[in-house]
Amino acid sequence: MILQKIKESIEFIREQSQIKPKVGVTLGSGLAQFAEQIDIDCKIPYSDIPHFSPPSVDGHPGHLILGKINETPLVILQGRIHYYEGHTMEQVVFPTRVIAQMGIETLILTNAAGGLDPAMKPGDFMIISDHINLTGNNPLIGPNIQELGLRFPDMSEAYDRELNSKLLKLLTDLKIRHSLGVYCGVSGPTYETAAEVKFLRTIGGSAVGMSTVPETIAAKHMGLRVCGISCITNLATGILPGKVTHEEVKETAKKVEEQFTHFLKEFITH
Repeated sequence: MILQKIKESIEFIREQSQIKPKVGVTLGSGLAQFAEQIDIDCKIPYSDIPHFSPPSVDGHPGHLILGKINETPLVILQGRIHYYEGHTMEQVVFPTRVIAQMGIETLILTNAAGGLDPAMKPGDFMIISDHINLTGNNPLIGPNIQELGLRFPDMSEAYDRELNSKLLKLLTDLKIRHSLGVYCGVSGPTYETAAEVKFLRTIGGSAVGMSTVPETIAAKHMGLRVCGISCITNLATGILPGKVTHEEVKETAKKVEEQFTHFLKEFITH
């Protein structure tokens, strides 16, 4: 059933464009403008694509975009849906599975996240070295789809070390504030309590967010190389005084949008 749905989605997309992407990019909260900086071949609303669900969260436009940066063909998911919106995990990772089946080799996942390290500042970037799945769910639960991957996929290198080294060097050369750390994926939609933040720091977390982990699992199941980048839009509850809001998240992401677009274009084309 899932394979048939994936096939139908791809057939529709290929009717709109003949681009054969090698790189996939998923854009998180407030980071959607990157998609407007590429040579766009076609832009399709999720609502038009069979079996895709449009996002309901502000900051996630909900378009699949095919195009090129220089000569690199890529597909962009401009915004994502989340588990907390009431979707099943199967629905959450469906777009990831579709672009994987379109032939990409590398998937770059981006998100807005709360920093767990007091040394972090809003607007910093964190390269994801690993993750902790605290959503209470997993997109691979249920009968394994053998055509997509193994029953028990290895996660010893969930985030590609070679890609991370390349990204670290690039951010260092560009003098962009960054770190390397562990992303804690939670279900949301509530922001974390101070006690939860203390727990996340204790178990080795560096940042926390409500996405990315299911997509990484689905992508690794299908044999993709994965790289993850968090924009630290705020420091989590209890680290600094004050409340955390989605407006703050979007505002910080917008401030670093130009910087983000520049280094991501460099990363993809070199």
